Amino acid sequence: MTSILVVEDEPGIALGLEEDLTFEGYQVEIVRDGDTAVRRGCEGAFDLILLDVMLPRKDGFQVCRELRRAGVRTPVIMLTAKTQEAEKVLGLEIGADDYVTKPFSPLELCARIKAVLRRASPASAAADLFRFGDVEVDFARHQVRRAGDLVEVTPLEFRMLEAFIQARGRVLSRDQLIEQVWRVDYATERVVDTHIAHLRRKIEPDPAAPTFLTSVRGIGYRFDG
Repeated sequence: MTSILVVEDEPGIALGLEEDLTFEGYQVEIVRDGDTAVRRGCEGAFDLILLDVMLPRKDGFQVCRELRRAGVRTPVIMLTAKTQEAEKVLGLEIGADDYVTKPFSPLELCARIKAVLRRASPASAAADLFRFGDVEVDFARHQVRRAGDLVEVTPLEFRMLEAFIQARGRVLSRDQLIEQVWRVDYATERVVDTHIAHLRRKIEPDPAAPTFLTSVRGIGYRFDG
C-alpha cells in the first residue's frame, strides 16, 4: 500500500486529508510540526510527503531543505496558502516536486499525488543509471557523478537534466522546459538560459562549445548523449 506522510498542524485540515487519502487507498500518517516531520521523513519509508508551509518549530521550506540535505529523496508536495510565485519557485528550488495552493479540491490533490508518484516510479525512467561521456546520472539516488566524482547539482538542475535525458535527441523549447521543470508561469526564457549555462558547466567537457546539451537556434535545446 502506498504510504503518505501528511505534515499539517491544523486539525480540521489534517483530518480531512487523512479521510480523503485513506478513502483513495493510501496509508496515511499525520504529524503536526516541522521537527517531527524531519525525524519521521528520515526514519519512515514513505512513498510521498504532503508538507504544509506554515508549521510550528520549522516551516515547510526548512523541513524540505533538511530532508534533501539528509539524502531523503521521497517526493514532496508542498501545501501553501501563499499565492506569490516566488514562494512556489523557492519550494521547487530546494527540492519539492510540486505544490498545491489552498484551498484545493480533493480531486486536484489526488491528481497531483498520482502524477508525482508516476514521475517518481522507477518505470518512468529508462534505467536507474544513465551514462554519457564521463558523466553518470543516478536516478534512484538523484546524484550526478563526473569521472567518478560527485557533482553538486540543485534539485531543479537535476529535474532539467532528467527531462533532457528522457527526451534525448528531441528539441525541447524553453516553454516546454518551464512547464516540465519549473511547473509555474513565473520562470522566464532568460531564467531557463541561465540554468542551462549552469548545467553545462557541470556536465560539458567545454561549456563554451557544448557537445551534449546543444542550442537549436530559435527553438530551444537538444540533448544528445
